[in-house]
Amino acid sequence: MALTYQQLLTAVPLVLRAGNVPNIVGDAGIGKSALVGDVASRLGAHLFTTVVSLNEKGDLAIPVPPLTSDSFVETQHYGRLANVQFGYSETLIRIIKDAEAHPETPIIWFLDEFNRGTAAVQSELMNLVLQRRINALRLPDTVMIVIAENPDSTMAGFGDREYAVAAADAAIKDRTVRLVMTTSTAEWLAWARGAKINQLVIDYLTTYPERLAVHDPDNLDLQPTPRAWERVSNNLDQLQQLPADVQAELAADLFSGDLGTEVGVSFAQFVLAQGKQLTLEALQTKAASREDFAGADEATKVRLLREWAADDNRAPLSTESGARDFSTLLDQVSPDGQFAVVQSIGDQLEQVIQPMYEAAKEVPTGAVAKLYRRLAEVATRGDRH
Repeated sequence: MALTYQQLLTAVPLVLRAGNVPNIVGDAGIGKSALVGDVASRLGAHLFTTVVSLNEKGDLAIPVPPLTSDSFVETQHYGRLANVQFGYSETLIRIIKDAEAHPETPIIWFLDEFNRGTAAVQSELMNLVLQRRINALRLPDTVMIVIAENPDSTMAGFGDREYAVAAADAAIKDRTVRLVMTTSTAEWLAWARGAKINQLVIDYLTTYPERLAVHDPDNLDLQPTPRAWERVSNNLDQLQQLPADVQAELAADLFSGDLGTEVGVSFAQFVLAQGKQLTLEALQTKAASREDFAGADEATKVRLLREWAADDNRAPLSTESGARDFSTLLDQVSPDGQFAVVQSIGDQLEQVIQPMYEAAKEVPTGAVAKLYRRLAEVATRGDRH
């Protein structure tokens, strides 16, 4: 079970209003920090962030030795004792000052990468999360705590994760509400269109929605994440200002540095193909374009075959010639690409599937019938894995 970004924008405030502590769990780069920022904005709350993995024991509160004679306590039988007080971190001081200056304004204290902190740091934070206290200091009532963690292999659904984290203490598990975060390409693309994400990134992920976030436990190299795609967009904006030959030299390495080699090279091919792309009309009417199709990048191939399936005018798949030509081109697409094409065809039941079915009944050994059976086989391929 997992929630998307938009669903968490509702769920996190709900948990906070209930007086509980949300624990947002998700892979690195999925958008946990951005989510908490959006939640704070929607609640009109001031946001303070502590990256737990960068803290050491004592960073939140350290003993301060007595500074005056009044700091000493004379006892009758136990000698002279020092009444030691504590000095608190700059973040905590700013939170207290903010609470005093704006007593009606909610505050969110975001403890990011909570389970990547050392055991000593997590122990130090325990009273903060469980009792809302740090030594003698009690947090103001307006302060709400949100924590975020990377998944560890003990969490349901994350058995293949290998983050350098410490498994959460049982007390933390019992006193916080775990909200597992997942990606939604449709949501991300809707956000991207209003966030000045480069149009080529949007076009590519529209063709390959499964590549927004990839987790392959057998691949220890870089892999795509929503945050990585945002960096890619910014880099692409700058790359497009350079001469074409320089773009061609840099693109694959530049994008692979964020997305990993496989997706990085694929996206570079997609970018460099712009302006030289095949059109559906050329593919359907000119034999020479079939040769160009063989050398096109994977995203272009998938795009064209999706457009072909949706085109009812020139060469529909319910005709023998259309089915025959389409099958030949489908052979030149990778298994993943074939699955992406077939998924889009499956959404066009009345326009594509039903006419193919009727034609296949008429000529059971024809090209339409063969393509119909093949599409069904590709569509169920994912069910067998």
